[in-house]
Amino acid sequence: MRSFKKLDALVAPMDAANVDTDQIIPKQFLKRIERTGYGDVLFYDWRYLDGGEKLNSDFEMNAPRYDGAGILLARDNFGCGSSREHAPWALNDYGVRCVIAPSFADIFYNNCFNNGMLPIVLDTNTVDTLFSEMRATEGYRLVVDVKAGTVTKPDGTSLAFELDDFLRTRLLEGLDQIGLTLQHEDKITAFEKARGL
Repeated sequence: MRSFKKLDALVAPMDAANVDTDQIIPKQFLKRIERTGYGDVLFYDWRYLDGGEKLNSDFEMNAPRYDGAGILLARDNFGCGSSREHAPWALNDYGVRCVIAPSFADIFYNNCFNNGMLPIVLDTNTVDTLFSEMRATEGYRLVVDVKAGTVTKPDGTSLAFELDDFLRTRLLEGLDQIGLTLQHEDKITAFEKARGL
């Protein structure tokens, strides 16, 4: 897993509460086991019309001004619904490394860290302000500093976010669950030898 230390990225909107994982990545696209190839079908039912034949111009995130966004600004309870890990895979494949929202579904929140993504919880008023500023400023970017635990706005204002030290370390060092296990490879090997495995 690649490490996540700092991100300076364009912000895109997902202005809906209770966005579930079936909306993030619909079930018909869950046949693959690779973590790539999902970016084009992220938010499929909202992004496309006519069975995927054309972009839905009424879907705000489709506006050209948000092309290449690396940060998604969302609302309450983002990632609710089923526990599918494909949801962060789709966001990551699209280019999103960070999602900012007032709250997240627990399983989605943890799946983000398993895939090198950062879900940031900020209060509702702050998220409202970010939505307003983003819509008023084309090319609106935020700088996320994982080590410092800050989100810096274009005017230089810094917003602090809380992050468990263990999760922070995992992101900074690029450790998924396999990487964490491999930190103990010598002990695992010694155990297997002692057991005759």
